[in-house]
Amino acid sequence: MNLFDPTLFGSVFVTLFVIMDPPGITPIFLALTSGRATKTQRKMAWQATLVALGVITIFGICGQQILDYLHVSVPALMMAGGLLLLLIALDLLTGKADEPTQTKDVNVALVPLGMPLLAGPGAIVTVILAVQKADSVGQQVSVWVAIVAMHAVLWLTMRYSLLIIRLIKDGGVVLVTRLSGMLLSAIAVQQIANGIFGFIRGEG
Repeated sequence: MNLFDPTLFGSVFVTLFVIMDPPGITPIFLALTSGRATKTQRKMAWQATLVALGVITIFGICGQQILDYLHVSVPALMMAGGLLLLLIALDLLTGKADEPTQTKDVNVALVPLGMPLLAGPGAIVTVILAVQKADSVGQQVSVWVAIVAMHAVLWLTMRYSLLIIRLIKDGGVVLVTRLSGMLLSAIAVQQIANGIFGFIRGEG
């Protein structure tokens, strides 16, 4: 019995890499965690990764049952995630995220970093389908190893992106924050559009 399928591992890993986009998450992570102590930022990188892995694991094991029980369709999940991201993006664009009440007292590692940025609708659906299609023990092992490896990459990306803050200083952080808001708003609108198209196609 083959206990590991390299092809399936590669397929799941690459798909999750494209969807979760570690390079793209870097400026957003920097913008959301700016102004905090380096130790706190490192802790948030861990927390965001663990939250994302926890959510992905839960949905990988019993995701379809959860959606069916709540009578929630995949397009609805996409639209909800998109709307939440849009609210965060507007805060980044308008500068509200720079206020102490917005950043210091709220753990952004949980929301929006852990979910829905990292463990978003696209990643959740990908994992649900991959686990369902994995017929053998070896395929299941390959899928879950790919999931864990992807989250290790996410953590490393966020952990070492903190070096960028030291280089760009406060002015650069403000620029990155505004840019992140624009990128995040585009991601949010795309998710909402995908949800709407899903309803039109009858997936809801």
